Amino acid sequence: MEFLPVILAALIGSCLSFFCGFGLGTILLPAFLLFFPIDVAVAASAIVHMLNNLFKLWLVGKQADRKMIIRFGLTSVVGSLLGALLLTVVAQLPLLTSYSIGSHAYVIRWINLLIGIIIVVFAFLEIHPRFKSIKIGNSLLPFGGLISGFFGGLSGHQGALRSAFLMKSGMNKEAFIGTRVVIACMVDVTRITVYATQIKSGWEMINPSLVIAAALAAFVGSYLGNLWMKKTELRLMNLIISISLVAFGILMAAGFIV
Repeated sequence: MEFLPVILAALIGSCLSFFCGFGLGTILLPAFLLFFPIDVAVAASAIVHMLNNLFKLWLVGKQADRKMIIRFGLTSVVGSLLGALLLTVVAQLPLLTSYSIGSHAYVIRWINLLIGIIIVVFAFLEIHPRFKSIKIGNSLLPFGGLISGFFGGLSGHQGALRSAFLMKSGMNKEAFIGTRVVIACMVDVTRITVYATQIKSGWEMINPSLVIAAALAAFVGSYLGNLWMKKTELRLMNLIISISLVAFGILMAAGFIV
């Protein structure tokens, strides 16, 4: 039963990634934070994210646009490397400050503040209508790969920016989904490599059974999402998830969630 929040997050997040702007990592990270410190939670989320993307690759990878993979994917790998390295640096910074409310003491760490702000910003972008209507030219695709890969390496929040750029590229729905999955795999392999070599402690905290359970749940979610895939977004679901993540991000940044 203790694995239930992670399993549900993996199942729902993976399924919704075919419909909503949110991806598996965005929803899974808060669930893993119930068990691990932030840097380890990001790494654990990345492992499940990569396994699920490999499964998606088998489902839809053959539809990917090879030219777009080169143009967008290579800079995404560079961005992911930079973001993952920054995460490992910020995770080692000392406490920012501490405070008390009544008899309860709270601490604010740089990494909590950074990831909390990122969660709030990306959740806000998902529900802001102007973000959906931004016109992005194809000439900016390499930059889009760099910036989306950077946030993917830093916190796992990559899907919204990647989709914002790729949706303007003129690909059909099938090519868009396949290309997005291939690039996500490239980013995941890059950032996990950095995490594995740079995060010095905390790996022993990761229960393999928890990761396997989350990965299997994500596989089921991906299968169902691919089966039920539609052109329309689940706007109400997007709104509910966005509001929940904004609240979660604020609590994290304020030190209420360690």
